[in-house]
Amino acid sequence: MGMVAIACLWAGGVLATSPAVLSRYAIAQQSDFNRPDYYPVQQAVDATLYQPVADWVGRLILPERGQVDQDAGDWVWLEILNAPDPAWVGRQARLEWQDRPDLAAYLQTVTQPIAFTDETRQSIQAGNVHPERLDGWPQVGPLQSLAGAHPQDDVIVALPSGELLQTGEQPVLQVAEMPTQVVGRYYGLVQVLGPSPSAEDRPDRCPPGPPCTSDLVQVRHYNPSAGRFDGPVETVRIPQVLPAYGIFQSTPHQLHQSPAGQAGWYIYGAQNAEGVFVVQAIAPRSLLRYEPERLTSEQRWVGRDRPHNYVNFRNWQDTSRRKGTVQTAWLHRTQQDPDFQEGDRFLVVHVFGGIGGERAETPAVLGTVTGHFAYGTARLIRDHFTDELRFQVDYFQVYSHNPNGIIAGAIAWESYMGDLQTGWLGTRPVSDVLIKLDAVTEDYHFGDARLSVMDELDRQLQIMMARYRTGDGTGAAIVTPAQSCVQDSSQALYKTIQTITQQVSTTPAIQQWLREHPNDPQTQRFQRLVQVGDRLRQELVPVGIVRPDWQHNADAIAGAQPTFQRHNNLVTQLLSWRTIMPRVAYDQLVNSFLEQGAGVWVLRTNQVGGWDATIAPLAPTELFGRYWVIPTLFSRAIESLRRPTAADLGIAFLGLIVYGAIALPLGWRLGFLPTPSLKRTPLSALQCLRVALVALVVPALLEEVIFRVLLLPHPGEAVRGETFLLWTLLSVGLFVLYHPLNGLTLFRQGAVTFRQPAFLLLSAWLGLVCTAVYAVTGSLWAIALVHWVVVVVWLLALGGYERLYSQVGGHA
Repeated sequence: MGMVAIACLWAGGVLATSPAVLSRYAIAQQSDFNRPDYYPVQQAVDATLYQPVADWVGRLILPERGQVDQDAGDWVWLEILNAPDPAWVGRQARLEWQDRPDLAAYLQTVTQPIAFTDETRQSIQAGNVHPERLDGWPQVGPLQSLAGAHPQDDVIVALPSGELLQTGEQPVLQVAEMPTQVVGRYYGLVQVLGPSPSAEDRPDRCPPGPPCTSDLVQVRHYNPSAGRFDGPVETVRIPQVLPAYGIFQSTPHQLHQSPAGQAGWYIYGAQNAEGVFVVQAIAPRSLLRYEPERLTSEQRWVGRDRPHNYVNFRNWQDTSRRKGTVQTAWLHRTQQDPDFQEGDRFLVVHVFGGIGGERAETPAVLGTVTGHFAYGTARLIRDHFTDELRFQVDYFQVYSHNPNGIIAGAIAWESYMGDLQTGWLGTRPVSDVLIKLDAVTEDYHFGDARLSVMDELDRQLQIMMARYRTGDGTGAAIVTPAQSCVQDSSQALYKTIQTITQQVSTTPAIQQWLREHPNDPQTQRFQRLVQVGDRLRQELVPVGIVRPDWQHNADAIAGAQPTFQRHNNLVTQLLSWRTIMPRVAYDQLVNSFLEQGAGVWVLRTNQVGGWDATIAPLAPTELFGRYWVIPTLFSRAIESLRRPTAADLGIAFLGLIVYGAIALPLGWRLGFLPTPSLKRTPLSALQCLRVALVALVVPALLEEVIFRVLLLPHPGEAVRGETFLLWTLLSVGLFVLYHPLNGLTLFRQGAVTFRQPAFLLLSAWLGLVCTAVYAVTGSLWAIALVHWVVVVVWLLALGGYERLYSQVGGHA
């Protein structure tokens, strides 16, 4: 199946041979609080304690097949739950698209028939949730694939700004963007005091085992006037969810003692019929608020290498021991403190890890925690209750069909992470980075022309997420070597870069504006965007050859191809190998943005919420990452194979000059090197060519792989200088020692020469020069070039061949 088949395995579903496995979604439906009819449409919450999660919130309702047959197009019903005008609450509206050419093109790209395959039916039997109500529909658009993703009409969304049209008894809402999946209808900010002393509403099952504490919990509300938690005390319900596959997705057990909640919790939910506020999701205030003045020295990772060191090592260090806590950090290569402003927009890169402990999930591959990868966006907003700045995060989840019923699409943080029934806050360690780089996160205005990298990425991911919901017409997006969260999210990023570049190069008005404003800040920012794009292309297409299916799908989005493609083979995986494993893609992309001058704000959680002693957080890993040596050597080897740049070759030639400037005078002075002359070589031109070709493989490539690539930390690892120095001493020492041992064993022709002090001294100098070149370039080809030229010149022009192979100087 290949390496990609294991990536995102626990984020999506897996095929199983045993029949009729009950999905986590079906198990959740056994609890009343997970069903929409548990919450009255008309609510009477205190507006001083709770706020709507959005201006427009509603429940999507899939039309009957006959209704769509009579009235074609991508439309669904919407039960309005929140609206700017309370009179609209409880009414059913028709949700459809605005009539615009760009939206029509988007709908044409992603609308397709759905016909389940045998693989889809097997996946349903394995306990994964698929859009069964849409099977057999001749045309399914993105709104319909979202509304019909579950067996019941229970998808709650926040609507983007749109137009409300009143047509008789039936209101019509027209939108220009896809809705965002949310949880609950209202949210508040509270301090959890502890379980209610009442013996009522005690669940039968909970992580510590019965007797369980009541899921009625006392909370104290935040008082905006006083700026502290001295508001009214209220009893809310924080329900204990049922276990699925042996694991509780969340628990209120000891929630009041959680260190993550010392600054309070945002709670999301709605009132039940008895008027009790039922919490459906939680979010720790300490994680999402923005307080740069509170950053400690342990949270600031500033410098040339320190940010990369955090990403590669510190981010996941001691993950299990940090269970129950949250961390934030600031990463930048030069800037000591962030200077974010209200309204700023950020690119989000997300990865989560695994579940260990007593009830650990079974790993898909031995020694590997695959995890899951996603992009998203964030904004810095003013909090309604505290008036402080905090981050509002939305994910773009390219998510395969899965047992939990998580739907590919735009999902708010509190829904994807904080949802008590489906969120990952309480069961998995998560790292989100919020990236601020003006070249990427700010819009461009070239006269009347506007370009937005973030909007284009949103568009590309919306296309990919719609494809996942329909399974490209099969009803099943299942993890394969060609289809996974990280591969397809990266494909969307690649297409974004390609599209923006093409728009600029093919739009005469933009080209003219750039020529007329060469010193404008917009022009300079765009020049940086080109550099960022080139760097990201190196990460996404490291070999320099674009995957054929990526190029084909880019053409399909542009309308030049009728269908999408996926190529399931090893070659396509190697062409984009950095996007195979979520952890690798995450680390590489974040480091790449840091190198381009981005500021990065880190949000880290480690199984946060109530306490479940039966599970432990596991950091995501590379392939076989729990066995450190294997992924490290593999990563170093693969990283060194990237296509060398002109700068890399320039460094290599500089290394040759430096080596020759020392080695030649030293060799002549020690009497080891004669006056250079090609006439000295008793070989024909063909023999010289053969000697040069053999030397390229052995010793140049082979020895550089062993003594530099595998032994030395790759520059991308960003280890400390003293650490690299220690490895350098070991590398050069072994390189020098290897030569006399090689002369005594495998290459006896060199037994005499390889023991001479002058030869060993020049070998040590070669090792140091190659190490320096590798530290700058990270390229095997650059150091192999240096090694190869030195060996060939010595053999053919400086008497090396005669020393090794003549009867006089050669063998022992």
